[in-house]
Order: sequence, then C-alpha cells, then structure tokens
Amino acid sequence: MENTQNKRIVVIGAGIVGASLAYHLAEKGAKVSLVEAQEIASGVTATSFAWINANHPGPDPIAPLRSAAITEYHRLETQLPGLQIRWTGALSYSGLLPAPTGRVSRSQILDLEPNLKHPPQYATYVAEEGALDAVAATHVLIAGARAHGATVLTQTPVLGFTTEVGQVTGVKTPKGIIKADLVVLAAGTGTVKLADMLQLSLPITASPSIFIRYKPQPRLVHTLISSPDMEVRQSADGTLLAAEDYLDDALENQPGAIALRTAKAIHNELKGVVALEPQLACVGLRPIPADGIPIIGYLPKVGGVYVCAMHPGVALAAVVGRLASEEMIDGKESDALGACRPDRFFQE
Repeated sequence: MENTQNKRIVVIGAGIVGASLAYHLAEKGAKVSLVEAQEIASGVTATSFAWINANHPGPDPIAPLRSAAITEYHRLETQLPGLQIRWTGALSYSGLLPAPTGRVSRSQILDLEPNLKHPPQYATYVAEEGALDAVAATHVLIAGARAHGATVLTQTPVLGFTTEVGQVTGVKTPKGIIKADLVVLAAGTGTVKLADMLQLSLPITASPSIFIRYKPQPRLVHTLISSPDMEVRQSADGTLLAAEDYLDDALENQPGAIALRTAKAIHNELKGVVALEPQLACVGLRPIPADGIPIIGYLPKVGGVYVCAMHPGVALAAVVGRLASEEMIDGKESDALGACRPDRFFQE
C-alpha cells in the first residue's frame, strides 16, 4: 500500500477490535468511516469476560502478540484517560499448572484471595494481568477515533461492495455507497458473510460461550480467579462476572440454568457471598478461525481489503490495532502478524 495519509478507510464492525482499528487509523491521519449493522459493542464484545492476559498453554504461533498485549493497553491508558482497566492480576489453578514462573503457595494464595474456602496447595499468579469493561472500552476508543475525525454509522448494514478491476472501491449500504481506498473487515463472526460477498470463503466458526453478570456483592474477589470450578472477577462497582463453557442447547444447559449452577459453585468456593442473583446470562459467539490462529492481513485475490478476525479479541485489540494500522498507513509489515495472514487459507 502506498504511504499516504487522508486515505479513505471503511472499518466494518464496531466491536472492540473495529473500534481499536478505527482509533489507530484515525490517529494516523486516515479518513475513517466506522460502519456497524447494529449498535456499538452489540456483538460478542458485549458478552466478553474481557481478561487481558498473555499466557497460553503449549506452542503458540502468536506468542509475540500475546506478550505485547499488556504493554499496548498501558500505552492506550496514557492516550485515552477514559480507558479504565483493573490491573488486579490473575490467579489460576487446575490439575495442570504452567511451570514454576508465577507459582504461589497456599498462604500466598490466601493473602491474595482471603475469601477462598478451599485454596489449593499451589497456583499461578500473574500480577501484570487484568480486565476491563469491554463495552465501555469500545466507546472510549470510538470517542478517540471521532476526536481524530472518524465518522461512525450505526444501524447501517453492509449490502455489498463496489469494485473496479479487481479492487474494492466502496461499501454499499442502505444510506448509499461509502467510497473507500481500503476496506477493513472486523465484524467478528459476521466477517464470514462479508467475505462471501467478495466470493472468498473464510473458515471462521461461531464458537459459543456463556457470560454471566450477577448483582453487586461485597468485596469478594480481589484478583481474577480461574479455577476448575469457576472463572470469576469483580468489577469496581461490585458486580460479579463469570464465564462458562457452552455445553449444548439442552434445557438444563441454557444460560439461566448455567448461571444458577455457577452461583452455587461460587457460593461453595467463596466466603461472604450474599444471595447471587443473575442480572444477565447469555451466549456470546466468538469468531474462531479453523486453525485457532487470528486472521489478520490483506485478503488475496481481491485488492483493497484487509481482514481482522480473532479470538481473544479483547486481549489483542490494542496491539493488533496499532500493528494493523502501521501496515495499512505506513506500509510497515509486522513480523508479529506473520502467522496470521489470510493467504494460508488460499494456497493453490
């Protein structure tokens, strides 16, 4: 791509990933239009547990991205004062512990989480990790993009694309055609349908998970706890948040039923729990590429389209926003994104 500012870039999708892209692109001087079929952060962003972590079991093709995730969020905090992240650290324990780095003993665990009824003998504690309100963070990023001149269009579904000689030149919407020098597909699971409009098939699965929000509690959880029985954290206002695996669509595994079972597990594991009443229990659909590796980069076979589909979206939004914007505006190809290129799915 040529190195030029004032490039007309249409970002499709106003979740946290699209918002980060819009902010970083606009900050670099691009003329950004952010297009969203529904409302800001109305997709999987609204149902994210929003754990900002850098750990991954086993070999990790995107280790450089994960390792930079926390640093990039600290950078964003200096640029966007409204971005509020709770750097509480994360306490993890299960049958298999990652190696000795960050290992803490039972007495140390109780110092961190005094309300645990059954602390394990050992756990892993990563002090640098944290979490955020993904919806609020998305709005902060979009406000930052607007401050740099970005336009935001909600309730604006994409109907198709205009092309000239194999190059995408615009986005068709009910409000008319938005001309573009570059289009970015960042619509989560909706990215598949957008790519289909360009006669390209992206192997992205809509992977369900369950997100639960309980009414505020007294100060129960001080870190973020990930254990065999529960994955919970507490927001600044006392709201207790939990994440659970989706099992199936049986009646006993509906989100409401899972929320009740999770409440029982939390009550069994933590002292001081007041009656846990779910405020929200719902299924979120995460965009998981077929090989589990994010899809980030220019689409082959058609010009002027950059795709950004990944999980974990919240954890990687800040670093990917910066690196992708450098590729699109500065022509600076990122080695850290090397394993993520869409070309791997289009080998002849």
